Amino acid sequence: MTAPRELRTARLLLRTFEQEDAPALVRLAGGNEIAAMTLNIPHPYTEDHALSFLAKANEDFRAGHSVSFAISVLPGRELCGAIGLTFADTHMRAELGYWIGVPFWGKGFATEAAAAAVAFGFETLRLHRIYAHHFSGNVASQRVLEKIGMRREGQFRQHIQKWGRYIDVENYGLLAEEFRGSESARPGDKFP
Repeated sequence: MTAPRELRTARLLLRTFEQEDAPALVRLAGGNEIAAMTLNIPHPYTEDHALSFLAKANEDFRAGHSVSFAISVLPGRELCGAIGLTFADTHMRAELGYWIGVPFWGKGFATEAAAAAVAFGFETLRLHRIYAHHFSGNVASQRVLEKIGMRREGQFRQHIQKWGRYIDVENYGLLAEEFRGSESARPGDKFP
């Protein structure tokens, strides 16, 4: 798979992760609030976790399984989160996943990055469908997915066990023809 080394939006640079990102990953992904709303981010989050993530992201990209981007705030390239697409090539679909570090919440960065990743998936990779999930009660992720044009497709009841309790998962999706007919998912748009 070929992918650009970076995607630019009005305020963000989505770029390839670098080894030097490990300390910022530990600091940002290490927030309890991040782990509480994600399936695969442990808490506490250590340097070993960050280095394993960086190695796996690189390996999965080379194998054509996924593409991961560091979300950086322009102009200084400060890391604020991560976003990626995980592919199911046979079906021309991908799962969108992302997180934003707590100090950067409420600025619209997740929406801006998600719109760019979705546009990349449909326009460059020619995907047929992109889907995403969020834990029930994660209203911020719900709003991000709605703002980028995804439709709620249902709920998996008590689908995930996290920290000793079962959590419902909300499912969203967007088809290529819906994306092409929608102005809401264009990466050049201004997001609040």
